[in-house]
Amino acid sequence: MKQRILVLGLLAGLLSTSLSAQTGFPEDRLTRNEVSAHMFFLASDELAGRRTGSPGIQIAANYLASHYANLGLQPAPGMDGYFQAVPYEETTPPEAGSIEMFGQTYQQGEDVLFLASPALSNLDAKFVFANYGLKNDTINDYEGLNVKGKVVVTYLGLPGEENPGAIFGAVRDKRKWAKEEGAIGMIELYRIRFPWGFALRYFKGSRISLAEEEGNSTSDFFYGWLRDDKGETGEQVVQKKKGTMTVSCPGGLDRRFSSPNVIGYLPGTDSSLRNEFIIISAHYDHVGTGKQGGGSYTKDDSIFNGARDNAFGTVAVLATAKALAANPPRRPVLFICYSGEEVGLLGSSYYADNPVVPLRQTVFNLNCDGAGYNDTGAISIIGYGRIDTDAQLDATAAAFGLRIIANPSPEQNLFDRSDNVSLAEKGVPAPTFSPGVTGFNQAINKYYHQVADNPETIDLDYLRVFCQAFAHSARLIANRDTAPVWVEDDKYAPAARELYGN
Repeated sequence: MKQRILVLGLLAGLLSTSLSAQTGFPEDRLTRNEVSAHMFFLASDELAGRRTGSPGIQIAANYLASHYANLGLQPAPGMDGYFQAVPYEETTPPEAGSIEMFGQTYQQGEDVLFLASPALSNLDAKFVFANYGLKNDTINDYEGLNVKGKVVVTYLGLPGEENPGAIFGAVRDKRKWAKEEGAIGMIELYRIRFPWGFALRYFKGSRISLAEEEGNSTSDFFYGWLRDDKGETGEQVVQKKKGTMTVSCPGGLDRRFSSPNVIGYLPGTDSSLRNEFIIISAHYDHVGTGKQGGGSYTKDDSIFNGARDNAFGTVAVLATAKALAANPPRRPVLFICYSGEEVGLLGSSYYADNPVVPLRQTVFNLNCDGAGYNDTGAISIIGYGRIDTDAQLDATAAAFGLRIIANPSPEQNLFDRSDNVSLAEKGVPAPTFSPGVTGFNQAINKYYHQVADNPETIDLDYLRVFCQAFAHSARLIANRDTAPVWVEDDKYAPAARELYGN
């Protein structure tokens, strides 16, 4: 009986392989066993949730690099190996602290949230209101202000911006500009729709950000938010423009470290297209363990394994690297696995500012990421209809018997929440290829950023066909006669015209 079951199992595996062989390319031969082996390693308990800066993510990086080497991928031009070191700093906010202004005292964790600070004891300082504290090509809120040796007080975020990601993402630049102007600290008036209680819970723990360059560190610079949902304190600040405050804070903790983007390079076969690179990407980090993960956990299971988000996408990159290396496309390809996505798209942001190949020579990015799946007969394309690659994506879906779900859950603003946006903002056409999602329902939320997202819960047959489809889409796009372009009225089309000069 055991022999009969074994024979039937082997026949079923062979039948599955033959049924999915639709294109005549190496991606047809990707097997369930090899993609499941990658999944069970990357999402294993031993990697402890792959948090950026942890030993687990470095093990994952070594695993990816070893497979790049085994597939014959080269280091990217100008690189000595497969690792692009990304500099990070982890800041743990102080547990106590206070600000005194206008005869009132605001305490840390109640109406104040210091996010970074050196040790301060009853520091009496002058403050200056600087609107939103912006200093770029179009706005300079510091014009006519002298903030040297003073505290800058601003509105939190950006004018007219409601997206929390953009609001909180502006912090790094605003801190840098204030320090460049000579300020000793910055307090932002918190009056956005994201509830204050949520902000306290979400940001009171340690935070990871890209490290400032040596000499430009803000470790001697205090930064925090002052609750202003009623507008009373803010109105006094805005009306007076100047004033004094007393700041006390025991100081936070800072740690600097490096966690790599893992990059492999496959030359193309058409010398006339050697300067038109395609990037195939996914983030390989997750949120770690216990309190780091941000969700509920127990003593029996405190590891956020991240099988769906985003071992799934990382496996797809490895599968695509294998398929394309076996039969290279016309254009050169960079395979990039990013660190730091879960802490603010940081690895991809660093790459966008420090590309190993000039971005004007990067004509397309096919990113792979997702919160999970609730439709194994489909793939989700976030950015479908915005770039002229729909024909290649449609052909792939048809070849593997899949449907395309175009831009699911628009209320979630998914396009701007994954690593693709780091290059899209620069002008590079960059959709995200995701597992089939009809909406953020119970089937998604059961696993998204939960300890239940383990490899044992993955539909491995779907993982296989998903990887085949992802690889084939990459091949078809890399073999196009013309480079992909944004549709004319897309919001990122102007950045593309500036990047490519057309």
